[in-house]
Amino acid sequence: MTLFSPSVTAGILKASDLAGYRNNNVFIRNALHVPLAPEAVRDCMPALFDLLLAEDHPGVRAVLGHFIFVFIHPYMDGNGRLSRFLMNYLLTTGGYPWTIETVQSRTAYLAALEQASTYRNIKPFADLICGLIESQAAEPIERITQRPESGSWTAPPPDSDPSRAFA
Repeated sequence: MTLFSPSVTAGILKASDLAGYRNNNVFIRNALHVPLAPEAVRDCMPALFDLLLAEDHPGVRAVLGHFIFVFIHPYMDGNGRLSRFLMNYLLTTGGYPWTIETVQSRTAYLAALEQASTYRNIKPFADLICGLIESQAAEPIERITQRPESGSWTAPPPDSDPSRAFA
């Protein structure tokens, strides 16, 4: 709830929109794809989970999980963030590196999603994700964080202990 509370406060979302799958139609800004009707979401989400359980290859699971989740668009807000998190969960549990859709890849990413969603051509999306995985495995992206004590955006301290991240 905390993550989306600014959207509730601003009147963009109702608090009830944050519980369960969406009950209203939703549209994606600057996209031709129109997500499924709310009634279809309840049938499609279990089918997505069945597909992910049945797929053996972690890379295929990650690409399909990301694409189909965002295609269904089960929530009123946060579907893109959740689909990228789902992709990374499926990648990392399959031995692949955490992979970021960067600002530099954003236009190509959205165009590839549109190709997959609207024109049933998932190849550009799969190729883009594979390219991001490959390039970021070869040269990881520096993770930038905001450290509360500094009040500014900085790289994590070089001697930071990841096990203390939530201490």
